[in-house]
Amino acid sequence: ASRMRFPAGCAAPYGSMAAPGAAGAAAALVQYVVLRGDLGRPPRSWPLGAVVAQGCHAALAAAHAHRQHPDTRAYLELGGAMRTVVLEAPDEAALTALAETLKQHSIDHEVWTEQPENVATCLALRPYPKDQVHQHLKKFKLLK
Repeated sequence: ASRMRFPAGCAAPYGSMAAPGAAGAAAALVQYVVLRGDLGRPPRSWPLGAVVAQGCHAALAAAHAHRQHPDTRAYLELGGAMRTVVLEAPDEAALTALAETLKQHSIDHEVWTEQPENVATCLALRPYPKDQVHQHLKKFKLLK
């Protein structure tokens, strides 16, 4: 990484504001979003925008519910460098099973249930270091 150089005897403005290693830790954070793939295919065939909205709702709900967690705060501070991975659950049963697994392992997440249909459409984890949660998500493929 490049570093700014200051003349001899001059300190960097504001010193080092980040905690040691904070930038590296924040860079490793990822928010996983798991959408039901069957929503966009027959017989359901939801419009693409409606499916994307489900993912947005779930991601925002997870970030809001866990907004005080240090990882969520660090992730949101990344701005344009945030990393989000969107995975596909084949159907509602798979999504529900994943939610139960995450609950059993005390992994913070939110399930988005579309109303008034009362249909679970998506879930999102709060931002986590990938190595803490990937093992529970590796059977899901990237959404296509």
